[in-house]
Amino acid sequence: MVLLHYMLRIAPGMALFIALILLLPRGMKGLRVMAHIMLFILIRDAMTPLGFWSFGDGGGFWIRFVHNGPLLMALGLSSAALAGGIYLYERDMRGLIEWFRSGRIAGAAAGIGSAVVIAAPLLAMGLTVPLASRGGAFAPSLLPALLVVTLGGNLYEELLFRGYLQGYFLEKGIGPIRAALLSGIAFGAGHAFLASTVTSIGIPLLAFATWEGIVLGMLRMRFGVIPAALAHGLAIFLLASALI
Repeated sequence: MVLLHYMLRIAPGMALFIALILLLPRGMKGLRVMAHIMLFILIRDAMTPLGFWSFGDGGGFWIRFVHNGPLLMALGLSSAALAGGIYLYERDMRGLIEWFRSGRIAGAAAGIGSAVVIAAPLLAMGLTVPLASRGGAFAPSLLPALLVVTLGGNLYEELLFRGYLQGYFLEKGIGPIRAALLSGIAFGAGHAFLASTVTSIGIPLLAFATWEGIVLGMLRMRFGVIPAALAHGLAIFLLASALI
């Protein structure tokens, strides 16, 4: 029932964004990328008022997902399916995406290491704050479902920001480092509504999202989109699992 409520809530906005994407000429890649990102922001931010996840600023910043395994699984799998559908539909933009730039083992290792780098500052700050003041414990039995939603949901996000957007910057002749920084800052800016209107977390959330986005942009520059998606998903898993 809660998932149906969520779908009904976002359906009108989704319909408008889908119409926009369908009507935009395929050659207008920049506008198409922005339409996809705006649709994603709608899908993501609508999770907050329905209680699918929550945030706080104790210990710098914390995030927790709802204790509902089937819902988390459904969100993660549907996000991954949506990413796959967008990739299949946007055939003219596939050239913007570089899934791997180096070997897959090296990419996976870099993704895992970058997840630790992204999460480490918040995890370190959280050690000085009682767990109850930073979201409380997360049920160990739901950790597999949490992993599915963090990996699936962030694959969708990385397809857009590190796949299409960063790839679009590169296609336009912007240098690799500047393109990585731009995608990271755009990623941080994409959390402005979540930080300032959907919630009142403000600067801590924006600072973390921008830090994360820049690390992921640099990771995509060196290793590709899949390592960036792995790092993103695992970093959020580390923060949301309350294992540390």
